[in-house]
Amino acid sequence: MKPEGKSPSAVTSPPLGPARRGGGRRAGGGRTEQQPWLQPSPPRAMTPPPPSAHPDSLVVLFGATAGALGAKLGSDERELILLVWQVVDLHSRKVGTLHKSLVRADDTELSEQCREASGLSAEGLGRAEPLDKVLQQFSQLVLGDVELLGGGSYSLCTDGPLLVRQVLHPEASRKNLVLPDSFFSFYDLRRQFHVRRPEAGPARDLTVSTMAQNLGLETDAAEDDFGVWEVKTMVTIICHLLSEQNHSFMEPEIVKCKYDSGPCSKAEVVDNETVVRARGLPWQSSDQDIARFFKGLNIAKGGVALCLNAQGRRNGEALVRFVDSEQRDLALERHKHHMGARYIEVYKASGEEFLKIAGGTSHEVAQFLSREDQVIIRMRGLPFTATPADVLAFLGPECPVTGGAEGLLFVRYPDGRPTGDAFALFACEELAQSALRKHKGILGKRYIELFRSTAAEVQQVLNRYMSSPLIPTLPAPLIPVLPAPFPLAGAGVRDCVRLRGLPYTASIDDILGFLGEAAGDIRPHGVHMVLNQQGRPSGDAFIQMKSADRALVAAQRCHKKMMKERYVEVFPCSGEEMSLVLMGGTLSRSGMSPPPCKLPCLSPPTYAAFQTATAVIPTEATAALYPPSALLPAARAPSAPTPVTYYPPPATQLYMNYTTYYPSPPVSPTTVGYLTAPSAAVAPAPASVLQQPGALVRMQGLPYTAGVKDILSFFQGYQLAPDDYANLVPVGDPPRPVLQAPKEWVCL
Repeated sequence: MKPEGKSPSAVTSPPLGPARRGGGRRAGGGRTEQQPWLQPSPPRAMTPPPPSAHPDSLVVLFGATAGALGAKLGSDERELILLVWQVVDLHSRKVGTLHKSLVRADDTELSEQCREASGLSAEGLGRAEPLDKVLQQFSQLVLGDVELLGGGSYSLCTDGPLLVRQVLHPEASRKNLVLPDSFFSFYDLRRQFHVRRPEAGPARDLTVSTMAQNLGLETDAAEDDFGVWEVKTMVTIICHLLSEQNHSFMEPEIVKCKYDSGPCSKAEVVDNETVVRARGLPWQSSDQDIARFFKGLNIAKGGVALCLNAQGRRNGEALVRFVDSEQRDLALERHKHHMGARYIEVYKASGEEFLKIAGGTSHEVAQFLSREDQVIIRMRGLPFTATPADVLAFLGPECPVTGGAEGLLFVRYPDGRPTGDAFALFACEELAQSALRKHKGILGKRYIELFRSTAAEVQQVLNRYMSSPLIPTLPAPLIPVLPAPFPLAGAGVRDCVRLRGLPYTASIDDILGFLGEAAGDIRPHGVHMVLNQQGRPSGDAFIQMKSADRALVAAQRCHKKMMKERYVEVFPCSGEEMSLVLMGGTLSRSGMSPPPCKLPCLSPPTYAAFQTATAVIPTEATAALYPPSALLPAARAPSAPTPVTYYPPPATQLYMNYTTYYPSPPVSPTTVGYLTAPSAAVAPAPASVLQQPGALVRMQGLPYTAGVKDILSFFQGYQLAPDDYANLVPVGDPPRPVLQAPKEWVCL
């Protein structure tokens, strides 16, 4: 067993080689006998000097965690358990005392690799000091050693960036500790060595051992104290670079202390090797929370873009842009690290995806975001008649907006109508917190929601409303050339199974292997995988079985069976429920919600008429594919079935869930997005309905209690026959329960 050492312990190491420059520097005098960590000192004496591009001394630092070591250091979120350091004077090449300090971790269980390499035990770590105490001792001891060697500025020097960027900064952030200023600047010995010896190979592939061998240095092979050999060898390499290579330590690595927000232009070029996608974020997380998750890594200015769903709400994803590819690679190592109680998935992303979310070209937005160091608050649900004065009065004098009315940005449709959204700027975090306390306060007769926002979210919301045309043109009906799927059984027959919790990488072959023998009972072309609004797998799939008995047996045998380290839930369901979800509706424990079937907003004097088109598949096949009863609640379904044609969604259509229809093998998967077309698009419309401008009218903002008689009274005198009740089509709001009255109607 290797010695564990005390906390802290000191190992004396003799100076290496003669002094390169002597005289004129203090020897330290009586400071040698003092123990600075045992005597109180003024707070100012504990403050390290600011980072310098030309330090007088280097603090050679080595650390280890309770988990992975080497190239995977910090990738498993394990806590720091060991620090070893020694000060080297760059002018005289004298070295100070070598210190070794154990760190008490909350979880003292050591990995097998750490236990074998370090010889440490849980009992020894239990007697150590916590991280905050060790950092305080570190600062005191370093200041004392620097003074003994002649004083001046100092900077850290480590073997690679992992200890500082992937261990110390993330752990300090999780434990709400403030690191000394010296930890925001360090020298990477591998990079410095690569500058002098580029033939030794890439800097990322170098190790302490290979660098010593390349220089032909003799190391103490008998040293078995974990961490001590590494620090001694690094000191020897530094002294050799100073004496033989005449090396000068310049341009240290910088760790940003805070995230800088700002706008991003669509004309800006974003490197594909600098962007990641973070998935699984809490919905209330802000850009600062995401920057804290990536603490220790340098995020580009305005590099956090929160993604929104079709309803303009955050969907738990964000695109993060870093300053270079090295920072991006380190960010990928934080895959499935935790933010609170949630683990966050981190994947590669492209610069095009980032610009699509965060980029903008509006001059008004650029001017609004031009103010530096401002906190952005998003206000949602404002009355359409609200003015800047009303908003300022709502916020009150206790939380003034930066620039008054100029610090407010109202979101509007292309025709100038307000959307009910606005953004406000505040000078500091305290004022923003005061504004957030007015969340769900009353303005007029409406309650207002307030959230922290980002520059990228401002761009995204403005792009969403301003880039969509008011009257998008619908393309001709299109149905993919696929074999007709198996007809759905009668209502209430649960001859399908629903798979929930599938891995995102699951394929059809994985599903067939998961079902095992039950795969032989699948109907032809009966595998349907559901995608989310971003076109990615949602983890759900529907399987059409040959009978309800076969579906029940498959559900009983496969429920909570494992697929790729995840258990999958399997439930029997009916074809009507499957059809509803595939068309964009939702299926939950509280019941079924109809799919969204919003039509584009029509505003006079410009009107759009749906052109009559011919269906490309027979009416009988269309009705068998998706019955109209699966599209609307039973209470509002028409008495007689009408032919329906399905359009692929236009590029600007963001209302519904995109789905994918997968036929079973051997036919290859085909992506199809369906959007219900108006009935007039497939059936000849009366001359008095859609053959003239203005025949289609959309009513927004109706009371929830409004009925058909109220609408007929409203249109009295406008040639709407009382018996044309069938031409009043309710448009439901997707999140609203089925039994609640719709908010919008379309009159034909």
